[in-house]
Amino acid sequence: MPVAASAVRAVLGWSAGLGVPDVDASALVLAADGRVRSDGDLVFYNQPRHGSGAVRHLGKQPGSDTLEADLAALGPDVQRVALCASADGGTFGQVPGLHLRLLDTVSGAELARFDMAAGPETAYVCGELYRRAGGWKFRAVGQGYASGLAGLATDFGITVDEPAPAAPVQPPPAQPPSTPPGGPSPRLTKGEEHLPVDMRKRLSLRKQQVAVSLGKHGLARLTARVILVLDASGSMSALYSRGTVAGVTERMAAVAAQVDDDGEMQAWTFASNPARLPDLVIGELPEWLRLHVRVGQVSLFGRRKPPKGLVPGQVDMRAVGIQNEEQKVIAEVREYVRANPVPAPTLVLFFSDGGVYRNDEIERELRAAVEEPVFWQFIGLGRSQYGVLERFDTMSGRRVDNVGFFAVDDIEMVSDEELYDRLLSEFPSWLRAARQAGILR
Repeated sequence: MPVAASAVRAVLGWSAGLGVPDVDASALVLAADGRVRSDGDLVFYNQPRHGSGAVRHLGKQPGSDTLEADLAALGPDVQRVALCASADGGTFGQVPGLHLRLLDTVSGAELARFDMAAGPETAYVCGELYRRAGGWKFRAVGQGYASGLAGLATDFGITVDEPAPAAPVQPPPAQPPSTPPGGPSPRLTKGEEHLPVDMRKRLSLRKQQVAVSLGKHGLARLTARVILVLDASGSMSALYSRGTVAGVTERMAAVAAQVDDDGEMQAWTFASNPARLPDLVIGELPEWLRLHVRVGQVSLFGRRKPPKGLVPGQVDMRAVGIQNEEQKVIAEVREYVRANPVPAPTLVLFFSDGGVYRNDEIERELRAAVEEPVFWQFIGLGRSQYGVLERFDTMSGRRVDNVGFFAVDDIEMVSDEELYDRLLSEFPSWLRAARQAGILR
């Protein structure tokens, strides 16, 4: 049928209930050859906005999930938009009342309705919008796949790695998560297939454990921006030298891969001064660790020699210094969040080995941040003197508690299950409080 509307909404609907699998809508933005031009052409819960801004995943309600396409804003190289669905924890044969409604975004009028029936399929191309003779048309498709969203996406040219088998891999240890069959599963992560096999397996296990930890709070499908902050003061030298910081970063990459809207993680390092690091992209994790979590120039000594072989994006640690000035990096991260707003909340994972002494300045920054859509999770790495970071939970005079803190003597001895449970224990309660206070929508 012809589509005269300049923008449309595709509402995937079904009858939710006990035993009905979780259903997600997705869209594939396709060129003339029927394939994507890059992995960015898949729009779904983990990548909710196309780079052009013309195709968006608007979010799920009980029994429905909605996509929106601004047809007038799609470039001439886009010839089709496939409207898809995937079932998590079962097949579409277990999903009653499955249907797709096409609506005019402006008027809300229903343009078309397509009722579907399926059997063993776990993914579906429900319909598609396509160009014809200078205009747009819609057609019902109803093509099923038994290989889930990953199999469907691969057919259209997306590079997707299937979740690795749940088996412990060394080193470092990644414990298999304790989740029942049909429980939360790892999200698809762009570029994951480029990782070394052992790292890819560790990442897959850890993503699932993150989902399990969030699932305990009913948030297995949470989307949040994740920011990493690493202490690079002189007292951290031994933790960098023995690879502890690199191991921590790899474990935090799994949090971003599971919950961040694009699977990437912004990162800072700090001591006397803060320094923004290049974004951590999952597919580039080994090289990122090598280039940006470094032993050289981190100790108390040897800073006068010029750095050897710095590449674009690397930080000259001489400029970062050796003292503890947490308030400076907190202020810089706050400014970044204000300048780069996103619909999702922001989770800051802040690692330090103590030595905090700018208590008044830090308290002022964190109190000022209460009205911002950011939760600050501080993790102590075995030293002491955490000062205001440790006391902030008990401080009054804030509408919501926007800070969490815990310390561990040896983080390498803490299992993934325990680490993620502790890391994500206070974030869900902040989410609820921030929404009630109107800080989050």
